[in-house]
Amino acid sequence: MDISQAIAELKKRPGFTEKVGMVLVHNGVVRGRSRGTGAPVERLEVRPDQDKVAAVCREMEERPGIFAVTAHAKSGVFEPGDDLLFIIVAGDIRENVAPTLVDTLNRIKAEAIGKTEHLSVS
Repeated sequence: MDISQAIAELKKRPGFTEKVGMVLVHNGVVRGRSRGTGAPVERLEVRPDQDKVAAVCREMEERPGIFAVTAHAKSGVFEPGDDLLFIIVAGDIRENVAPTLVDTLNRIKAEAIGKTEHLSVS
């Protein structure tokens, strides 16, 4: 996903200028160290459920003040520093947009993404 292009496309949608005062973006990347143990990560295998990702986005778009929620979850094997998950939330004010981004991220990570860390053995 090209973030700049995705935002440009959102801005073309009818109602954007009347309803949007904030756009927040999440760009998740592979960490170089395991969150759990701190061990070096060699690679990360990711298996998103794209239907569930889309369902979470649709549900979040129903919240007050939210204009659009989009997410792109990559699938495959990745190395530290690689992009994994993009989320864009557009809405009226930060009190609506910021919590929606956090909730969307937490729901997608908990409900729609499976992953396996492959740690370096040194």
